[in-house]
Amino acid sequence: MPEARSNRVSSQRFLPAFRMLAVALCATAFLLPAAQAEKKGPATKKTATADSKRKTASVPTRETASSKRKAGADKDEKVVSGGRNVVASVRQKNGRTVVAVQRRSVVRVAEPARLSFGQLAGLHQTPDALDLKSSVALVIDQDTHEVLLSKNDHAVLPIASLTKLMTGLLISEAQLPSDELITITQDDVDTEKRSGSRLSVGTTLPRGELLHLALMSSENRAAHALGRTYPGGLETFVSVMNAKAKMLGMKDTRYVEPTGLSSRNQSSAQDLALLVNAAYSDATVRQLSTSPEYQVEVGNRVLQFNTTNRLVKNPDWDIGVQKTGYITEAGQCLVMQAKIAGRKLIMVFLDSAGKLSRIGDAERVRRWVEANHMINKAAQQHVASSNAT
Repeated sequence: MPEARSNRVSSQRFLPAFRMLAVALCATAFLLPAAQAEKKGPATKKTATADSKRKTASVPTRETASSKRKAGADKDEKVVSGGRNVVASVRQKNGRTVVAVQRRSVVRVAEPARLSFGQLAGLHQTPDALDLKSSVALVIDQDTHEVLLSKNDHAVLPIASLTKLMTGLLISEAQLPSDELITITQDDVDTEKRSGSRLSVGTTLPRGELLHLALMSSENRAAHALGRTYPGGLETFVSVMNAKAKMLGMKDTRYVEPTGLSSRNQSSAQDLALLVNAAYSDATVRQLSTSPEYQVEVGNRVLQFNTTNRLVKNPDWDIGVQKTGYITEAGQCLVMQAKIAGRKLIMVFLDSAGKLSRIGDAERVRRWVEANHMINKAAQQHVASSNAT
């Protein structure tokens, strides 16, 4: 297979040259009869009768120099297109057909990058001690509620697929039959962002597996199907999402659908910390959101799905619950509960610039907490030794 692929790549390199040669041949074939007819012109004129010569001579002709040049140009040169970027000019010179093939340069104008809501609000300009790439950050001790780090934590922004953490929590709390089969329908297809999915329309999976894919792989069609098949339908489910948010004290949060594809799903870091704390109390959400990989059988195929958070597979991390998210309006987002230096911490990162920057920010926080822990531990040991003496 690699060799076949190499042959295809190599043949594609010569495709422009083949195209140009084809244009030249076509142009030559098109104009050659005309050139031959032009050469025979004088012989034909000699066979004309004297009467026709006199008649022709008696008709005065008045042509300007510009019209003669125009007629000569139309007669001597033609342009043949060979595709979007290839043209051939064909002209007669000294009784010979001359074909010149040119390749036009194409100038592509890149569309300006769309800005996230945080960038539009100027939140990325806010400085912080760790030089985080996220415009919003919050780190809280889960047990003591001590705020270790905060940055624009009250800003209300789109939260993308962090929405699925609420979706998963509600489906788990509803205790609906996990083995009930649910079929993906056209209603589950993303018309908001037109994102793709390997769960094609007609795919049927148990509710438990759809929940697994929604929390672990952030599968949009799985999350939408879970909300659509909730008792009372999708509208009821969205109402329950907002009611749950209100009950948890999430004052800045609003949901309009269960996937996070809509930028109208919005929240703040303060609110999301409350959601992470509630999600951590649910054993099913903890287990499925921190699953590294999972396989599902679809017909006669086996599909492999993986976590969207690479830290889950990192042995340096002890993660209790997590969820990632991304749409253009929200930027890169990440929420987690993790145990660092013996402390259970809740971390929220919103509107991070760059695909890996949310992971980088989490790593910065972990190293910072571990460094402070070592300093505090050394200070405590020093005080203890001083008291002993």
